[in-house]
Amino acid sequence: MPSTFGALLKRLRLKAGLSLREFCLKYDFDPVDQSRLERGRYSPPKNIYLLEEYAEIFGLERGTTEWMELYDAAASERGEIPADLMADERIVNKLPVLFRIMRISLDWLDELLDQIKKGE
Repeated sequence: MPSTFGALLKRLRLKAGLSLREFCLKYDFDPVDQSRLERGRYSPPKNIYLLEEYAEIFGLERGTTEWMELYDAAASERGEIPADLMADERIVNKLPVLFRIMRISLDWLDELLDQIKKGE
C-alpha cells in the first residue's frame, strides 16, 4: 500500500524547494530515516510534537485543509481514527453507521469524496 503520509511529506518538502539532504540538514532530521518515511518504509509518527514540527516547518496553519490532511494521513496510515474526532462524542456515536455505509457502498463514498474535493 503506498504511503499517503510519506507522499504528502515529500510533496511539501519539494514545494518548499528542498532536496532531501537540504531538508535534513536544515531541520536536523536523519536523511535515511526521512527517506524511509517518505517512501512508506516507516510508519508515520505517532508523536504529536513531531507532527506539529512538520506542520510548522511547512507553514501549515492549524485547522487548514493541509494541516488536517497531514494529521489525518498519519492517523489513518497507523490504522487509527484521529484523536480530535475520537474526542467528539457526537462523532463517535455515528461511527458505526459510517462504517456500515462504507462497507455497503464504496461508490457512494467515492462520490462523497469527489464532492468534498470540488468544494475546497
